[in-house]
Amino acid sequence: MSEKRFTVAVVGGGAAGMMAAAVAARAGAKVCLVEKNEKLGKKLYLTGKGRCNVTNVGTTDAESDGGKEAFFANIVSNPKFLYSAFAAFDHRSVLRFLEEAGCRLKVERGGRVFPVSDHSSDVIAALHGELKKRRVEILLNRKAEEVLACGSAPALRVRGIRLADGKVLPADRVILATGGLTYPSTGSDGDGYRFARRLGHQLVPCRPALAPLRIAEGWCRELAGLSLKNVSLRLIVETKTVFSGFGEMLFTHFGVSGPLVLTASSFYAKQGGAQGRLLIDLKPALTLEELERRLARDFEEHGRKQFQNALRGLFPARLIPVMVRLSGIVPEKSCREISRKERLVFARAIQNVPLTVAAGGEYREAVITQGGVSVKDVNPSTMESRLVSGLYFAGEVLDLDALTGGFNLQIAWSTGALAGRRASC
Repeated sequence: MSEKRFTVAVVGGGAAGMMAAAVAARAGAKVCLVEKNEKLGKKLYLTGKGRCNVTNVGTTDAESDGGKEAFFANIVSNPKFLYSAFAAFDHRSVLRFLEEAGCRLKVERGGRVFPVSDHSSDVIAALHGELKKRRVEILLNRKAEEVLACGSAPALRVRGIRLADGKVLPADRVILATGGLTYPSTGSDGDGYRFARRLGHQLVPCRPALAPLRIAEGWCRELAGLSLKNVSLRLIVETKTVFSGFGEMLFTHFGVSGPLVLTASSFYAKQGGAQGRLLIDLKPALTLEELERRLARDFEEHGRKQFQNALRGLFPARLIPVMVRLSGIVPEKSCREISRKERLVFARAIQNVPLTVAAGGEYREAVITQGGVSVKDVNPSTMESRLVSGLYFAGEVLDLDALTGGFNLQIAWSTGALAGRRASC
Protein backbone atom coordinates (compact mmCIF):
# COMPACT_ATOMS: atom_id res chain seq x y z
CA MET A 1 0.00 0.00 0.00
CA SER A 2 2.80 2.41 0.77
CA GLU A 3 4.04 2.08 -2.82
CA LYS A 4 0.80 3.26 -4.37
CA ARG A 5 0.47 7.04 -4.72
CA PHE A 6 -2.84 8.85 -5.15
CA THR A 7 -3.56 12.21 -6.67
CA VAL A 8 -6.27 12.83 -4.07
CA ALA A 9 -6.96 11.12 -0.74
CA VAL A 10 -10.33 11.90 0.82
CA VAL A 11 -10.81 11.29 4.55
CA GLY A 12 -14.45 10.69 5.45
CA GLY A 13 -17.11 8.78 3.53
CA GLY A 14 -20.11 10.96 4.28
CA ALA A 15 -21.98 13.28 1.92
CA ALA A 16 -19.14 15.78 1.44
CA GLY A 17 -16.46 13.10 1.17
CA MET A 18 -18.31 10.96 -1.36
CA MET A 19 -19.10 13.99 -3.48
CA ALA A 20 -15.50 15.23 -3.31
CA ALA A 21 -14.14 11.81 -4.30
CA ALA A 22 -16.62 11.41 -7.17
CA VAL A 23 -15.95 14.87 -8.62
CA ALA A 24 -12.16 14.50 -8.32
CA ALA A 25 -12.29 11.11 -10.03
CA ARG A 26 -14.55 12.48 -12.78
CA ALA A 27 -11.83 15.05 -13.46
CA GLY A 28 -9.31 12.27 -13.99
CA ALA A 29 -7.60 12.13 -10.61
CA LYS A 30 -6.49 8.87 -9.02
CA VAL A 31 -8.59 8.92 -5.83
CA CYS A 32 -8.85 6.91 -2.63
CA LEU A 33 -11.59 7.37 -0.04
CA VAL A 34 -10.79 6.43 3.56
CA GLU A 35 -13.73 5.65 5.86
CA LYS A 36 -13.46 4.39 9.45
CA ASN A 37 -16.89 2.70 9.36
CA GLU A 38 -17.84 -0.57 7.71
CA LYS A 39 -19.88 1.30 5.06
CA LEU A 40 -20.17 4.69 3.43
CA GLY A 41 -22.80 7.30 4.22
CA LYS A 42 -23.69 6.06 7.68
CA LYS A 43 -25.01 9.44 8.80
CA LEU A 44 -26.86 9.89 5.51
CA TYR A 45 -28.95 6.83 6.40
CA LEU A 46 -30.36 8.77 9.34
CA THR A 47 -30.99 12.17 7.76
CA GLY A 48 -34.54 13.30 7.21
CA LYS A 49 -35.75 10.46 9.45
CA GLY A 50 -34.34 8.01 6.96
CA ARG A 51 -35.73 9.81 3.91
CA CYS A 52 -32.70 12.05 3.22
CA ASN A 53 -33.68 15.64 2.42
CA VAL A 54 -30.92 16.09 -0.17
CA THR A 55 -31.35 19.79 -0.92
CA ASN A 56 -33.88 22.61 -1.21
CA VAL A 57 -35.01 24.30 -4.41
CA GLY A 58 -36.74 27.20 -2.69
CA THR A 59 -40.37 28.15 -3.08
CA THR A 60 -40.16 28.15 -6.87
CA ASP A 61 -39.18 25.42 -9.30
CA ALA A 62 -35.63 24.12 -9.60
CA GLU A 63 -34.95 26.05 -12.80
CA SER A 64 -35.34 29.46 -11.14
CA ASP A 65 -32.97 31.16 -8.72
CA GLY A 66 -35.40 30.59 -5.83
CA GLY A 67 -33.10 27.91 -4.47
CA LYS A 68 -30.24 30.39 -4.23
CA GLU A 69 -32.31 32.86 -2.26
CA ALA A 70 -33.61 30.14 0.05
CA PHE A 71 -30.14 28.71 0.53
CA PHE A 72 -28.44 31.88 1.70
CA ALA A 73 -31.43 32.95 3.80
CA ASN A 74 -31.07 29.71 5.76
CA ILE A 75 -27.30 29.76 6.39
CA VAL A 76 -26.55 30.51 10.04
CA SER A 77 -22.73 30.64 10.05
CA ASN A 78 -20.54 32.34 7.43
CA PRO A 79 -22.91 32.53 4.43
CA LYS A 80 -20.53 34.74 2.38
CA PHE A 81 -17.87 32.03 2.51
CA LEU A 82 -20.23 29.79 0.50
CA TYR A 83 -20.79 32.11 -2.48
CA SER A 84 -18.21 30.43 -4.71
CA ALA A 85 -19.04 26.88 -3.66
CA PHE A 86 -22.77 27.33 -4.25
CA ALA A 87 -22.20 29.11 -7.57
CA ALA A 88 -20.06 26.17 -8.72
CA PHE A 89 -22.43 23.43 -7.51
CA ASP A 90 -25.91 24.61 -6.58
CA HIS A 91 -29.22 22.85 -5.95
CA ARG A 92 -29.70 22.26 -9.68
CA SER A 93 -26.29 20.59 -9.85
CA VAL A 94 -27.31 18.26 -7.01
CA LEU A 95 -30.53 17.29 -8.78
CA ARG A 96 -28.69 16.64 -12.02
CA PHE A 97 -25.86 14.68 -10.36
CA LEU A 98 -28.13 12.36 -8.37
CA GLU A 99 -30.65 11.83 -11.17
CA GLU A 100 -27.87 10.95 -13.61
CA ALA A 101 -26.45 8.57 -11.00
CA GLY A 102 -29.78 6.75 -10.91
CA CYS A 103 -31.56 8.30 -7.91
CA ARG A 104 -34.94 9.74 -8.91
CA LEU A 105 -35.97 12.77 -6.88
CA LYS A 106 -39.15 14.64 -5.95
CA VAL A 107 -39.87 18.12 -4.57
CA GLU A 108 -42.14 18.47 -1.55
CA ARG A 109 -43.58 21.28 0.55
CA GLY A 110 -41.17 24.12 1.20
CA GLY A 111 -38.91 23.16 -1.70
CA ARG A 112 -37.51 20.12 0.13
CA VAL A 113 -36.09 17.47 -2.20
CA PHE A 114 -36.23 13.73 -1.38
CA PRO A 115 -35.63 10.50 -3.28
CA VAL A 116 -38.85 9.27 -4.90
CA SER A 117 -38.52 6.06 -2.91
CA ASP A 118 -38.31 7.95 0.41
CA HIS A 119 -35.26 5.84 1.22
CA SER A 120 -31.91 7.45 2.01
CA SER A 121 -30.26 4.22 0.91
CA ASP A 122 -31.05 5.15 -2.70
CA VAL A 123 -29.01 8.35 -2.38
CA ILE A 124 -26.09 6.42 -0.92
CA ALA A 125 -26.37 3.72 -3.59
CA ALA A 126 -26.25 6.36 -6.33
CA LEU A 127 -23.13 7.94 -4.85
CA HIS A 128 -21.48 4.57 -4.28
CA GLY A 129 -22.23 3.58 -7.86
CA GLU A 130 -20.61 6.74 -9.13
CA LEU A 131 -17.50 6.07 -7.04
CA LYS A 132 -17.20 2.56 -8.42
CA LYS A 133 -17.80 3.79 -11.96
CA ARG A 134 -14.96 6.30 -11.56
CA ARG A 135 -12.70 3.66 -10.02
CA VAL A 136 -12.29 5.37 -6.68
CA GLU A 137 -10.42 3.06 -4.30
CA ILE A 138 -12.65 2.77 -1.23
CA LEU A 139 -10.94 1.77 2.02
CA LEU A 140 -13.53 0.79 4.65
CA ASN A 141 -12.80 0.08 8.32
CA ARG A 142 -9.64 2.15 7.96
CA LYS A 143 -9.14 4.97 10.41
CA ALA A 144 -6.95 7.93 9.48
CA GLU A 145 -4.61 8.87 12.29
CA GLU A 146 -2.74 11.87 10.89
CA VAL A 147 -2.44 14.10 7.84
CA LEU A 148 1.20 14.09 6.87
CA ALA A 149 2.92 17.27 5.72
CA CYS A 150 6.46 18.28 4.87
CA GLY A 151 8.29 21.59 5.06
CA SER A 152 7.75 24.25 7.67
CA ALA A 153 5.35 27.17 8.04
CA PRO A 154 4.53 29.06 5.94
CA ALA A 155 5.55 26.52 3.27
CA LEU A 156 3.87 23.36 4.54
CA ARG A 157 2.62 20.87 1.97
CA VAL A 158 0.67 17.64 2.43
CA ARG A 159 2.28 14.37 1.44
CA GLY A 160 -0.40 11.87 2.44
CA ILE A 161 -2.19 10.16 5.31
CA ARG A 162 -1.00 7.87 8.06
CA LEU A 163 -3.57 5.26 9.07
CA ALA A 164 -4.16 3.97 12.59
CA ASP A 165 -2.42 0.70 11.70
CA GLY A 166 0.73 2.66 10.83
CA LYS A 167 0.47 2.33 7.06
CA VAL A 168 0.98 5.43 4.94
CA LEU A 169 -1.09 6.50 1.94
CA PRO A 170 1.04 8.88 -0.14
CA ALA A 171 -1.09 11.54 -1.83
CA ASP A 172 -0.51 14.83 -3.63
CA ARG A 173 -3.65 16.36 -2.12
CA VAL A 174 -5.82 15.51 0.89
CA ILE A 175 -9.47 16.46 1.42
CA LEU A 176 -10.74 16.41 5.01
CA ALA A 177 -14.47 15.64 5.04
CA THR A 178 -14.60 14.07 8.48
CA GLY A 179 -17.84 15.69 9.67
CA GLY A 180 -18.44 17.14 13.11
CA LEU A 181 -19.49 15.75 16.49
CA THR A 182 -23.18 14.99 15.95
CA TYR A 183 -24.51 11.43 15.72
CA PRO A 184 -21.47 9.99 17.57
CA SER A 185 -22.83 6.48 16.93
CA THR A 186 -21.88 6.98 13.27
CA GLY A 187 -18.24 7.59 14.17
CA SER A 188 -18.28 11.39 14.37
CA ASP A 189 -15.62 12.08 16.97
CA GLY A 190 -13.91 15.27 15.83
CA ASP A 191 -10.93 13.62 14.10
CA GLY A 192 -10.82 16.35 11.48
CA TYR A 193 -10.55 19.06 14.11
CA ARG A 194 -7.56 17.28 15.61
CA PHE A 195 -5.86 16.93 12.22
CA ALA A 196 -6.47 20.60 11.40
CA ARG A 197 -5.23 21.87 14.77
CA ARG A 198 -2.01 19.90 14.48
CA LEU A 199 -1.34 21.69 11.20
CA GLY A 200 -1.90 25.12 12.71
CA HIS A 201 -5.55 25.84 11.86
CA GLN A 202 -7.80 27.85 14.15
CA LEU A 203 -10.89 26.12 15.53
CA VAL A 204 -14.12 27.93 16.34
CA PRO A 205 -15.58 26.37 19.54
CA CYS A 206 -18.03 23.59 18.67
CA ARG A 207 -21.61 23.40 19.92
CA PRO A 208 -24.61 21.18 19.11
CA ALA A 209 -27.07 22.97 16.79
CA LEU A 210 -30.55 22.12 15.55
CA ALA A 211 -31.10 20.34 18.85
CA PRO A 212 -33.81 20.21 21.54
CA LEU A 213 -33.50 22.68 24.41
CA ARG A 214 -33.52 21.84 28.10
CA ILE A 215 -35.96 23.92 30.14
CA ALA A 216 -35.77 24.82 33.82
CA GLU A 217 -39.53 24.95 34.50
CA GLY A 218 -40.76 21.64 35.91
CA TRP A 219 -44.22 21.96 34.37
CA CYS A 220 -42.69 21.28 30.95
CA ARG A 221 -42.28 17.65 31.94
CA GLU A 222 -46.01 17.46 32.77
CA LEU A 223 -46.67 18.20 29.07
CA ALA A 224 -44.20 15.68 27.57
CA GLY A 225 -45.50 14.53 24.19
CA LEU A 226 -47.82 17.52 23.68
CA SER A 227 -47.42 19.21 20.29
CA LEU A 228 -48.40 22.84 19.70
CA LYS A 229 -49.14 23.94 16.15
CA ASN A 230 -49.43 27.44 14.69
CA VAL A 231 -47.69 29.15 17.59
CA SER A 232 -45.05 31.86 17.63
CA LEU A 233 -41.78 31.52 19.52
CA ARG A 234 -39.27 34.16 20.56
CA LEU A 235 -35.80 33.50 21.92
CA ILE A 236 -34.42 36.27 24.11
CA VAL A 237 -30.82 36.22 25.27
CA GLU A 238 -30.17 38.76 28.00
CA THR A 239 -32.36 41.59 26.62
CA LYS A 240 -32.09 40.93 22.89
CA THR A 241 -34.47 38.92 20.72
CA VAL A 242 -32.16 36.68 18.69
CA PHE A 243 -34.87 34.56 17.03
CA SER A 244 -38.56 34.85 16.27
CA GLY A 245 -40.56 32.33 14.28
CA PHE A 246 -43.94 30.67 13.65
CA GLY A 247 -44.74 26.99 13.39
CA GLU A 248 -44.82 23.82 15.47
CA MET A 249 -43.12 22.77 18.70
CA LEU A 250 -43.16 19.80 21.05
CA PHE A 251 -42.82 19.36 24.80
CA THR A 252 -40.44 16.60 25.94
CA HIS A 253 -39.54 14.97 29.25
CA PHE A 254 -36.61 17.42 29.58
CA GLY A 255 -37.79 20.55 27.74
CA VAL A 256 -38.90 21.43 24.22
CA SER A 257 -38.22 20.28 20.68
CA GLY A 258 -39.89 20.37 17.26
CA PRO A 259 -39.14 22.45 14.13
CA LEU A 260 -39.48 25.86 15.81
CA VAL A 261 -37.24 24.92 18.71
CA LEU A 262 -34.58 23.28 16.54
CA THR A 263 -34.30 26.49 14.56
CA ALA A 264 -34.16 28.59 17.72
CA SER A 265 -31.43 26.32 19.09
CA SER A 266 -29.04 27.25 16.28
CA PHE A 267 -29.34 30.90 17.25
CA TYR A 268 -29.05 30.02 20.94
CA ALA A 269 -25.83 28.08 20.27
CA LYS A 270 -24.37 31.23 18.72
CA GLN A 271 -24.70 32.96 22.09
CA GLY A 272 -22.12 30.65 23.67
CA GLY A 273 -24.21 29.49 26.60
CA ALA A 274 -25.56 32.87 27.71
CA GLN A 275 -28.81 32.82 29.68
CA GLY A 276 -31.84 32.56 27.43
CA ARG A 277 -35.62 32.77 27.66
CA LEU A 278 -38.32 31.48 25.32
CA LEU A 279 -41.68 33.19 25.01
CA ILE A 280 -44.52 31.23 23.37
CA ASP A 281 -47.46 33.07 21.84
CA LEU A 282 -50.31 30.56 21.84
CA LYS A 283 -52.62 32.88 19.86
CA PRO A 284 -50.36 34.74 17.41
CA ALA A 285 -53.19 35.53 14.98
CA LEU A 286 -54.81 37.87 17.54
CA THR A 287 -53.68 41.20 18.92
CA LEU A 288 -53.72 41.62 22.69
CA GLU A 289 -56.94 43.63 22.45
CA GLU A 290 -58.62 41.06 20.20
CA LEU A 291 -57.63 38.26 22.55
CA GLU A 292 -58.95 40.14 25.58
CA ARG A 293 -62.30 40.67 23.79
CA ARG A 294 -62.48 36.98 22.94
CA LEU A 295 -61.85 36.09 26.59
CA ALA A 296 -64.61 38.49 27.61
CA ARG A 297 -67.07 36.76 25.25
CA ASP A 298 -66.03 33.30 26.40
CA PHE A 299 -66.31 34.18 30.09
CA GLU A 300 -69.70 35.81 29.56
CA GLU A 301 -70.91 32.69 27.76
CA HIS A 302 -69.71 30.40 30.56
CA GLY A 303 -71.23 32.62 33.28
CA ARG A 304 -71.19 30.72 36.58
CA LYS A 305 -68.78 28.05 35.40
CA GLN A 306 -65.48 27.97 37.26
CA PHE A 307 -62.53 29.56 35.46
CA GLN A 308 -60.57 26.29 35.44
CA ASN A 309 -63.44 24.56 33.65
CA ALA A 310 -64.03 27.21 30.99
CA LEU A 311 -60.84 26.96 28.91
CA ARG A 312 -61.37 23.90 26.71
CA GLY A 313 -62.02 26.06 23.66
CA LEU A 314 -58.74 27.89 24.12
CA PHE A 315 -56.10 25.22 24.82
CA PRO A 316 -55.40 21.49 24.60
CA ALA A 317 -56.73 19.77 27.74
CA ARG A 318 -53.26 18.95 29.12
CA LEU A 319 -52.19 22.59 28.84
CA ILE A 320 -55.13 23.98 30.81
CA PRO A 321 -53.78 23.38 34.37
CA VAL A 322 -50.52 25.11 33.41
CA MET A 323 -52.31 28.11 31.94
CA VAL A 324 -54.55 28.36 35.01
CA ARG A 325 -51.43 28.58 37.19
CA LEU A 326 -49.82 31.15 34.90
CA SER A 327 -52.97 33.29 34.83
CA GLY A 328 -52.88 34.18 38.52
CA ILE A 329 -56.66 33.77 38.62
CA VAL A 330 -58.19 31.64 41.39
CA PRO A 331 -59.15 28.37 39.64
CA GLU A 332 -62.56 28.13 41.36
CA LYS A 333 -63.54 31.71 40.57
CA SER A 334 -66.64 31.97 38.41
CA CYS A 335 -66.13 33.42 34.95
CA ARG A 336 -68.59 36.27 35.55
CA GLU A 337 -66.49 37.43 38.53
CA ILE A 338 -63.28 37.82 36.50
CA SER A 339 -62.38 41.50 36.06
CA ARG A 340 -61.14 43.17 32.88
CA LYS A 341 -57.76 43.68 34.54
CA GLU A 342 -57.53 39.93 35.19
CA ARG A 343 -58.53 39.21 31.59
CA LEU A 344 -55.76 41.49 30.30
CA VAL A 345 -53.16 39.84 32.54
CA PHE A 346 -54.37 36.43 31.32
CA ALA A 347 -54.25 37.56 27.67
CA ARG A 348 -50.65 38.70 28.12
CA ALA A 349 -49.80 35.36 29.73
CA ILE A 350 -51.31 33.49 26.76
CA GLN A 351 -49.14 35.47 24.35
CA ASN A 352 -46.00 35.28 26.49
CA VAL A 353 -45.74 31.80 28.02
CA PRO A 354 -42.26 31.93 29.62
CA LEU A 355 -39.64 29.20 29.53
CA THR A 356 -36.11 29.45 30.92
CA VAL A 357 -33.44 27.75 28.80
CA ALA A 358 -31.36 25.67 31.19
CA ALA A 359 -29.06 24.25 28.50
CA GLY A 360 -28.75 23.52 24.82
CA GLY A 361 -29.07 20.04 23.39
CA GLU A 362 -26.41 17.33 23.27
CA TYR A 363 -24.48 16.07 20.26
CA ARG A 364 -26.35 12.77 20.25
CA GLU A 365 -29.59 14.73 19.74
CA ALA A 366 -28.32 17.48 17.42
CA VAL A 367 -28.63 17.54 13.64
CA ILE A 368 -25.46 19.54 13.00
CA THR A 369 -22.29 20.79 14.67
CA GLN A 370 -21.87 24.53 14.89
CA GLY A 371 -18.25 25.69 14.86
CA GLY A 372 -15.21 23.83 13.56
CA VAL A 373 -12.28 24.75 11.33
CA SER A 374 -12.25 28.52 10.93
CA VAL A 375 -13.15 29.62 7.41
CA LYS A 376 -10.54 32.36 7.79
CA ASP A 377 -7.92 29.66 7.23
CA VAL A 378 -9.58 28.35 4.05
CA ASN A 379 -9.76 29.84 0.55
CA PRO A 380 -13.50 30.04 -0.31
CA SER A 381 -12.78 29.84 -4.05
CA THR A 382 -11.02 26.49 -3.77
CA MET A 383 -11.64 25.04 -0.26
CA GLU A 384 -7.85 24.79 0.07
CA SER A 385 -6.12 25.59 3.33
CA ARG A 386 -4.35 28.95 3.44
CA LEU A 387 -1.74 27.37 5.73
CA VAL A 388 -0.99 23.99 4.14
CA SER A 389 -0.66 23.59 0.39
CA GLY A 390 -2.63 20.65 -0.96
CA LEU A 391 -4.95 20.36 2.06
CA TYR A 392 -8.67 20.90 1.41
CA PHE A 393 -11.76 20.92 3.62
CA ALA A 394 -15.39 20.04 2.88
CA GLY A 395 -18.64 19.76 4.82
CA GLU A 396 -19.39 19.84 8.53
CA VAL A 397 -15.74 19.91 9.61
CA LEU A 398 -15.82 23.60 8.63
CA ASP A 399 -17.49 26.36 10.67
CA LEU A 400 -20.56 26.28 8.44
CA ASP A 401 -24.13 25.40 9.37
CA ALA A 402 -27.68 26.05 8.24
CA LEU A 403 -31.27 25.54 9.30
CA THR A 404 -33.26 22.40 8.52
CA GLY A 405 -34.75 21.77 5.09
CA GLY A 406 -31.89 20.29 3.07
CA PHE A 407 -29.56 23.26 3.44
CA ASN A 408 -26.89 21.51 5.49
CA LEU A 409 -26.61 18.74 2.92
CA GLN A 410 -26.36 21.39 0.20
CA ILE A 411 -23.36 22.79 2.09
CA ALA A 412 -21.81 19.32 2.03
CA TRP A 413 -22.47 18.81 -1.70
CA SER A 414 -21.27 22.30 -2.69
CA THR A 415 -18.07 22.35 -0.63
CA GLY A 416 -17.32 18.71 -1.45
CA ALA A 417 -17.72 19.25 -5.21
CA LEU A 418 -15.56 22.39 -5.18
CA ALA A 419 -12.83 20.73 -3.11
CA GLY A 420 -12.87 17.67 -5.35
CA ARG A 421 -12.67 19.71 -8.53
CA ARG A 422 -9.83 21.94 -7.36
CA ALA A 423 -7.86 19.14 -5.68
CA SER A 424 -7.86 17.22 -8.96
CA CYS A 425 -6.14 20.04 -10.86
